[in-house]
Amino acid sequence: MKDILETINFMIKGVGVTAALYTCTILLSYPLGVMLALKKRTGNKYIKKCIEFYTWVFRGTPLLLQLFFVYFGLPAIGIRFSPFQSAVFAFTLNYGAYMTEIIRGGINAIDKGQWEAATILNLSKKTLYMKIILPQGLKNCLPSIANESITLVKDTALVAAIGLGDILRVTKQVVTRDIEIYPFLLAAIFYLIFTGIVVQIFKILEKKYNSWS
Repeated sequence: MKDILETINFMIKGVGVTAALYTCTILLSYPLGVMLALKKRTGNKYIKKCIEFYTWVFRGTPLLLQLFFVYFGLPAIGIRFSPFQSAVFAFTLNYGAYMTEIIRGGINAIDKGQWEAATILNLSKKTLYMKIILPQGLKNCLPSIANESITLVKDTALVAAIGLGDILRVTKQVVTRDIEIYPFLLAAIFYLIFTGIVVQIFKILEKKYNSWS
């Protein structure tokens, strides 16, 4: 029992790294997705083409490849990041691309009557998007955002490949040191708890949005 408690205490360090990466990615990539989704609808054709290229590249290549490129590739041209910074940078760009398309789809699903009513009322573009379009668009795509948020929990394990001490890397260290397999079960429990928290948060958000209907 003592050994298990010591293992859990050691693994909690990895939990902290995973939670920090997850939080940074959410706080940076989701606003990025909102901004680019709006720009893709309202920007000029050159901005739209640039956003399309960005989403095509980052949705069409593996996240692990992007992570390797940032951490191992960019130093070749003099740009260096720490493992954590590399992870945040790669994850933000990757999830930002997905969020751009998810939110764009949510906005496009809004009934045309909403746009026509805003035109009749002569609302400013800022008021239109912030008060009418964006709240409804986010409501439409909330299930997809929830799925991406759950996927992100599992994707954080990829950072073990660049030496970042997340849950998975710490678990592997314990298994190698102690020749035991139960740390893998503990890691699974940590991930399930993390995922369960995310699921509950989005259930609360869905109830809140549904109460506005």
